[in-house]
Amino acid sequence: MNNYYRDILTAIVFLMGLFGFISGEFIISSTLFATAAIASNVNMNRKEQDSGHVTCEQ
Repeated sequence: MNNYYRDILTAIVFLMGLFGFISGEFIISSTLFATAAIASNVNMNRKEQDSGHVTCEQ
């Protein structure tokens, strides 16, 4: 899976968490927010290790 699909998946999980928070499902939304945050950090750390520094370019 390339970075584009990973970013889309992270955004979808974040939006699902936001929708869950608005609808009152606080435990589910907290889990989804945590999943999105961990996925985003793993992706950022992977980019940093590959290039030696963090950039916004691919």
